[in-house]
Amino acid sequence: MNATDRTPADLLRSALAADPARPFVTFYDDATGERVELSVATFANWVAKTANLLQGELSAEPGDRLALLLPAHWQTAVWLLACASTGVVADVGGDPAAADLVVSGPDTLDAARACSGERAALALRPLGGRFPKTPDGFVDYAVEVPSQGDRFQPYAPVDPEEPALIVAGAEHTGAEVVERARAEAAGLGLTGPGSRLLSGLGYDTWEGLSAGLYAPLASGGSVVLCRHLEQLGEDALAKRIESERVTATRRHAS
Repeated sequence: MNATDRTPADLLRSALAADPARPFVTFYDDATGERVELSVATFANWVAKTANLLQGELSAEPGDRLALLLPAHWQTAVWLLACASTGVVADVGGDPAAADLVVSGPDTLDAARACSGERAALALRPLGGRFPKTPDGFVDYAVEVPSQGDRFQPYAPVDPEEPALIVAGAEHTGAEVVERARAEAAGLGLTGPGSRLLSGLGYDTWEGLSAGLYAPLASGGSVVLCRHLEQLGEDALAKRIESERVTATRRHAS
């Protein structure tokens, strides 16, 4: 990774320049059997489209707070990097009533309606599928995002010293996210390109976000992100670790 990278969006640009074809996020939902693999290039394309949606259609501005009511999921990772690209503060599990915008999964729509600003909803269905019927008061992400541009340019440069992420009530600047993720990568077993971390942690703590997104991104590694991992037996887990060429695991919070 480039030593001059100061924001998570910078890290993604460097990863894209270094090896766009390598796997970056492989997502499993062990409640549904879903598996999705995203290369760096595919992930970056989703981020660009989502950032264009955020900045253009949802009129988000740098410093706006976005309540992110989503579980550990590949689409959540996309939203986190889209926020970083636009200068929007991602408040993971934050109070929608105190937010400028809200992004909700299917299980938190009622709570998300407390947000008086723009609201987007994700069905979290396999292959990024849409809701059968768009929830009242929301735009359906899966309907709106495909038509967005494949390249993103923020209206104003993102300041790495401004708040970028709030998780478990703690606020982090973009520079702090990058520095902390870099510092923690080796301890997670991420030693550079080819490192592959299997994480069963949620995205509601810094530890889960670091293992499940930021540290792999900062180190040139990749993540096998597993939702509902507790439903997978030990034999099946061992087979996954082998088949996905996993080099390190983080299954439980420390």
